Amino acid sequence: MVLIKASSMIKKMEGGTIATPAGFQVAGMHTGVKRKRNDLGMLYCDVPASAAALYTLNVIQAAPLKVTKESISKERKLQALIVNSGNANACTGKQGEQDAYTMRRAAAEQLSIPEHTVAVSSTGVIGLDMPMNKIIPNIKHLELSTDEKAAAAFNESILTTDTTTKSTCHQITIDGQTVTMAGSAKGSGMIEPNMGTMLAFLTTDANIEPEILQLALKEATDKTFNCITVDGDTSTNDMVLTMASGKAGNESLTPEHSDWEKFTGLLRHTCEDLAKMIARDGEGATKLIEVEVSGAYDDGQAVKVAKTIVGSSLVKTAVYGSDPNWGRIIAAIGRSGADVNAAKIDTSIGPFQILQNSQPLSFSETDVSRYMQNDDVKISVDLNVGNGTGKAWGCDLTYDYVRINASYRT
Repeated sequence: MVLIKASSMIKKMEGGTIATPAGFQVAGMHTGVKRKRNDLGMLYCDVPASAAALYTLNVIQAAPLKVTKESISKERKLQALIVNSGNANACTGKQGEQDAYTMRRAAAEQLSIPEHTVAVSSTGVIGLDMPMNKIIPNIKHLELSTDEKAAAAFNESILTTDTTTKSTCHQITIDGQTVTMAGSAKGSGMIEPNMGTMLAFLTTDANIEPEILQLALKEATDKTFNCITVDGDTSTNDMVLTMASGKAGNESLTPEHSDWEKFTGLLRHTCEDLAKMIARDGEGATKLIEVEVSGAYDDGQAVKVAKTIVGSSLVKTAVYGSDPNWGRIIAAIGRSGADVNAAKIDTSIGPFQILQNSQPLSFSETDVSRYMQNDDVKISVDLNVGNGTGKAWGCDLTYDYVRINASYRT
């Protein structure tokens, strides 16, 4: 109930950007790493900001992750992020590490800040040497600003196969002060999150210590970014990075703070916005799928069921074809690994109940199919064994997913 109340106090900032929270500026530009779209971006805070980050659990991790982990570990403060798209700088050996450090150093020199206050991120094709002759000379040409044009340029600079930029901005009152939080993300394929996901960069002017911010980010990520799937793959470069300037002027936030749940609600709301945008923009996707599970033994079990359903290729193709083939849903529940009672499951597609106590109900296939033609399709499951709840988001699986990934490098 508290989270619902906190969410009701959150104000969406129309026209707000990742540079709206006090202290932040951004830039983005095209350097030629990619053929057309921007491919180099920078995020800057005019004071050392509390920093928190989560990373992919893929054991093969790109060089920028090593550099960013090292930067944050020194003081848990950051002032800048340098990011490129078009090349992942993954599986590139010692040269790749050297290139990531070179990017960090060049950004630090341009901004006149210590090297360890710069994070580095890359996304794109794995296994290619970094085109440093295009990236490094252009860092000095990045023009930082707080305006919408600069934010749009930054948002584009982090994209790969995405069809659209993904950003959001919200405000809430804490200690009588207006606290703003915003984010920008990319992600369209190779999305099956664990811990950190895709690329997501969050900014806020809230006053919060790094260690506390890390705890809040982990909790929010587990309930949002870790609950989306496009294709079951986990990238080598996934990262969620949050920076807090502290310029809102609120008392330092902790779990004991009277407005703590308002802040965590704001963080979760921002992350959920971005997570759903990523799921909606899955490669070749035409529909967003939301699965809501209730009645599980606990929340973790509910999320496990929800993610299994939304990640099922058979469920995803059924949604694409607007086919109310509920057998695929019940089969996914059964193989989820969660503790379920096979005789007590209720299932609905949109407003239409399909199963009650695991037995099929009479329904109009035409009506359900018509509902499934919507851009947003919701599947609801009640396991009827406990009080656990959870959600997951994904997209349909289309012919275009194969086309896009069959020609990703060519």
